[in-house]
Amino acid sequence: MEHVTVIEHPILQRDLTVLRRADTPFGVFRSTLSDVSSILAYEALRSLRMREVRIDTPLEPTQGYVIDDPVVVVPILRAGLGMVDGFVRFLPEARVGHLGMYRDESTHEPVDYYTSVPPGIEEARVFVVDPMLATGGSAAGAIAHLKRLGAQSIVLVTLVSAPEGIAFVHGAHPDVPLVTAVVDRELDENAYIRPGLGDAGDRIFGTS
Repeated sequence: MEHVTVIEHPILQRDLTVLRRADTPFGVFRSTLSDVSSILAYEALRSLRMREVRIDTPLEPTQGYVIDDPVVVVPILRAGLGMVDGFVRFLPEARVGHLGMYRDESTHEPVDYYTSVPPGIEEARVFVVDPMLATGGSAAGAIAHLKRLGAQSIVLVTLVSAPEGIAFVHGAHPDVPLVTAVVDRELDENAYIRPGLGDAGDRIFGTS
């Protein structure tokens, strides 16, 4: 699939199994999602630009590198919050925005209810994070909202994606690459990913 990167890694596959298990406790789910998110972040951040700097080692001067892109991580509330630590553990200086969106259970359409985005998003590399890409409505809506605010460089990072969601997002935003851990089989009649892992938000926060 064009512009879709599916990360293949033994640790990722092991941890995804933990996340899929129905009997995984909330605390284990939350910590495992954070660990998995760091693997996804590591790959998603691969395209950041670097700048050469001159440094002194204990023995002599040498050439080093620093990140030359400002980074903004934007979780789609509420489940996306579970993925933020995976990014900021690599980039503590990254700023974090928030987009509140929920899926209407009748129409399955996204509904906006909260926006807080840091300044400078126009020049930043923006990573939109959400564990589940189901219908794609929330992700596509979040990307459109960020573009209206001036974002020029956006990457969508998800844990589990449905083919229908990928098609929808790329139909609306063909310029936005997707990084994901796995592409599952399909959506069911209730727009849940199969086999999936249930409601990620409920499992992160213990509200199921």
